[in-house]
Amino acid sequence: MTIGNIKLGDYPLFLAPMEDITDPSFRFVCKQNGADFMYTEFISSDGLIRDGEKSVRKLDIYDFERPIGIQLYGHLTEAMVEAALIAEEAKPDIIDINFGCPVKKIANRGAGAGMLRNIPLMISMTSAIVRAVKLPVTVKTRIGWDDDNRNIVEVAEMLQDTGIKAITIHGRTRAQLYKGTADWTLIGAVKNNPRMKIPVIGNGDIDGPLRAKEMFVRYGVDGIMIGRASVGRPWIFRDIRHYLSTGELLPEPTVSEKAFLAISHFEKSLEFKEGKRSIFEMRRHLSNYFRGLPHFKETRLRLLTSLEPDEIRSIIHEIEQKWGDFRTEEKTPVYTI
Repeated sequence: MTIGNIKLGDYPLFLAPMEDITDPSFRFVCKQNGADFMYTEFISSDGLIRDGEKSVRKLDIYDFERPIGIQLYGHLTEAMVEAALIAEEAKPDIIDINFGCPVKKIANRGAGAGMLRNIPLMISMTSAIVRAVKLPVTVKTRIGWDDDNRNIVEVAEMLQDTGIKAITIHGRTRAQLYKGTADWTLIGAVKNNPRMKIPVIGNGDIDGPLRAKEMFVRYGVDGIMIGRASVGRPWIFRDIRHYLSTGELLPEPTVSEKAFLAISHFEKSLEFKEGKRSIFEMRRHLSNYFRGLPHFKETRLRLLTSLEPDEIRSIIHEIEQKWGDFRTEEKTPVYTI
């Protein structure tokens, strides 16, 4: 699979852009575990053109994480074009447009998945960005606004005609948010549409190796994107890659292996962020690294309330010493292929 001139090999695995999650420290451990392509947290075009500190900070990218994309969202074409030009100066490998975020405050303004209610604007905005930047432009979107408007096959054709180099499709409507089941049949319909020539990346409900292989085999997608299932489980990329290559399912990592990853992640967070922000923003990850340990409530509370790096390191070390080679049981469903 290629995006523009970026060669990603067979069956590439993408880390989804997620607000307050896919920061450089999390991208570091996901890359170590085999993610082929990653994205920054998505960035508001309005915040970027106004030089907002949080938005500008998200432009920071590092050589270790390439290839990497910067994803932008907004509802005004002029602002999105200006933001894309600013993002291009950060030298990512692609510019990605977010037409998929279902969050109310974003979608109700007409940005993210809200653009699915204004397809002409979606197409004209995408075309303007493609013309403005030199980097490959890609799009992430959903199968439609609601069950009465599941129009992704037609929309994908129109987006392709603007000159984008790949499309990622989340198999839910905006109305579903993250509820229910992702409909991969429509993702497959886009991929198998004879008019489609660009790579199609599928997203939604990929929770492990069996599900990943099913989506590649059944629907023929060029790549898959993993989002929520990677939080606290960066080894999901390693597990999927190993299964796709060998047909063998790897065992769940031991607690010692998870502790090593958690410490690596935490140290990178301290390196990339200032002050207590590095600790606050690690908490959601730390709580997930050791999910499933029995009688863990008290230790978990200590882990999530400590404000001192040395104390957090000590707690993780205690967890490793106590549980060592123990493996929690992953409740991965069995899928047919």
